[in-house]
Amino acid sequence: MTFSKRHLLGIEPLSPPEITTLLDLADRYAERERTTDKHATALAGMTQINMFFENSTRTQASFEIAGKRLGADVMNMAMQTSSVKKGETLIDTALTLNAMHPDLLVVRHPHSGAVNLLAEKVNCAVLNAGDGRHEHPTQALLDALTIRRRKGRLHRLNIAICGDIAHSRVARSNILLLGKMENRVKLIGPPTLMPAGVADWGVEVYDDMARGLEGADVVMMLRLQRERMDGGFIPSEREYYHRYGLDAEKLACAKEDAIVMHPGPMNRGVEIDGTIADDINRSVIQEQVEMGVAVRMAAMDLLAQNLAAERAAYA
Repeated sequence: MTFSKRHLLGIEPLSPPEITTLLDLADRYAERERTTDKHATALAGMTQINMFFENSTRTQASFEIAGKRLGADVMNMAMQTSSVKKGETLIDTALTLNAMHPDLLVVRHPHSGAVNLLAEKVNCAVLNAGDGRHEHPTQALLDALTIRRRKGRLHRLNIAICGDIAHSRVARSNILLLGKMENRVKLIGPPTLMPAGVADWGVEVYDDMARGLEGADVVMMLRLQRERMDGGFIPSEREYYHRYGLDAEKLACAKEDAIVMHPGPMNRGVEIDGTIADDINRSVIQEQVEMGVAVRMAAMDLLAQNLAAERAAYA
């Protein structure tokens, strides 16, 4: 096994062998999830706390299911009614939780770097479920697993990421992971939705969908993240869909067997046509959701193994 990390805070610290180790284990969990015997014991006797400071459907649900399938005692903290609303600092919250001796802490937070700060203050394994515009590592890993299962490999593919790149932690984590695995990554979107310095990220940048999608094996669409926008980044949703929304005409520029991805939630008729999203021959959006449980099971399994080994060494 090649996975030595104490926490899963981002893709950036992971090596290609560590990514492969996690995906290999997730692949086995994905197959197990399709049987009647879904439960395992990797987290038996352990406590998992989910702290979501931002709303979430897919990520929070899949972390909860993953923990329970592995035998953990899972607690979902209602952050909207927690002492954070009374003025308690993030660090004080972390210290309070640490005194309860959890084993795994899953955190989503609106501020970049908040999860890393928490990891420095607790004695358990911490998993980043998305922090600000920084990273969303398990989303990139489940996307990678979906691609690998559909394409048979995760290297030397032509992958287009389209839409709101500037505000997307999903895009950042995917760019890092796909780059580490030697893929050609193309970013497509209006200049107003491209991050500063993007040309130095080792990617190709396009503001024209037809040119950007040419020869693509994978088309990954992103949601317009209006909650992170503080100005007029697009003229209108109608104009945005006309130029950057994925429809049959634009998808025809990619390879005939190109797959279509979206991390959700989708805005149909804004970044993707509903017919494309529901096309079982091209869309792998529901498979991404399925792989999310498997990837999160694998991540928590590996971190739990490392945590147990660390505790045994200090016993």
